[in-house]
Amino acid sequence: PAAWDCASSPVAAVSIAGLAIDMALRGDKRDDPMAQAPTPATSSATSSATGSAAGADAAGVNPPASSGGDAAAQGRIVEEAIQEISHIATLPEVTLKIIRLVEDPDSTAQDLNRVITNDPALGARILKVVNSAFYGLPGQIGSINRAIVLLGLNAVKNIAIAASLAKLFRGGRISPTFNARDLWTHSVACATATRLLAKQVGLGLPDEAFLAGLIHDIGILVEIQARRPKFTQALELLGGEQPMTLRQAEQQCIGADHQQFGAGLCRTWKFPSSFAYVTGFHHQPMVLPEKNRTLTALVSVADIVVAQQEIGFVGTVETTELPAELMDWLKLSSQSVDEVTKALPEAMAESEALFADVAA
Repeated sequence: PAAWDCASSPVAAVSIAGLAIDMALRGDKRDDPMAQAPTPATSSATSSATGSAAGADAAGVNPPASSGGDAAAQGRIVEEAIQEISHIATLPEVTLKIIRLVEDPDSTAQDLNRVITNDPALGARILKVVNSAFYGLPGQIGSINRAIVLLGLNAVKNIAIAASLAKLFRGGRISPTFNARDLWTHSVACATATRLLAKQVGLGLPDEAFLAGLIHDIGILVEIQARRPKFTQALELLGGEQPMTLRQAEQQCIGADHQQFGAGLCRTWKFPSSFAYVTGFHHQPMVLPEKNRTLTALVSVADIVVAQQEIGFVGTVETTELPAELMDWLKLSSQSVDEVTKALPEAMAESEALFADVAA
């Protein structure tokens, strides 16, 4: 299958995502990197109409089966599709090696430095990110070892992951209503909005929020590569006489939806469960346990804000109305959302411009 096209400048903004802290890969027991940040108080609206927090499979990070669906059968559909594209949707060996190093509690900055210096292109990209105005570090950082010392192993590791992901988002128009570039634009906008929202609610992890927003629809990558004809059929149903969401259309045509594919891909790539929650529950964050909910809830709100502004492909978004229970639980006011909406175009432009020449 054709790869996604990342020639447009928005794809370069993926490198910002390298800041994300992958606590789970360091053996940390906390599933959600935001769980330790100030958590919004639970309101009376915490219980969602779509189900209780028990609806999430905390161990396997499995999105619940669709209404009337066979969870085991859907799991097989997801697993088979991901296996079929394992040669396409995979991270480079150098990135996998970096992940293994960071997982190892005995690894050092020198170990990571040795691996990265064997990949000059990756090393140059990391240094460019480190020396950007986004970090505001004093002086120029000229060595990978110094970058690791300043940012930490996790941040550098995630720059490598983000740079690798950029190479997977290639292709173009696969139907009259869907262009992969538009989905990428939407993803970058959602990432930017999630970061802005994280700041609004007083969370100290804006860059983890950016990465979460960036990958929230990554399950569509699996559908495009492994089930393109059926995904195209699902897109056609969106414009049909019977109103339905993309997830409903995917279930009808493919037998599973992009949330399930996204969570499955995160498990295959050994991403932390916090990001698997985002990819697997961004359309229904309130079914997650409270300790795992914050990051996904922020992405859900960002997704809607971006859809309201019609940025990129918004066919995945199921409503343009912000759910009151979600706003209450995050303690987000309408004024705060308005401020994010106003700041979004400039903030997104900054993300694009900062890494405009880093696209792979």
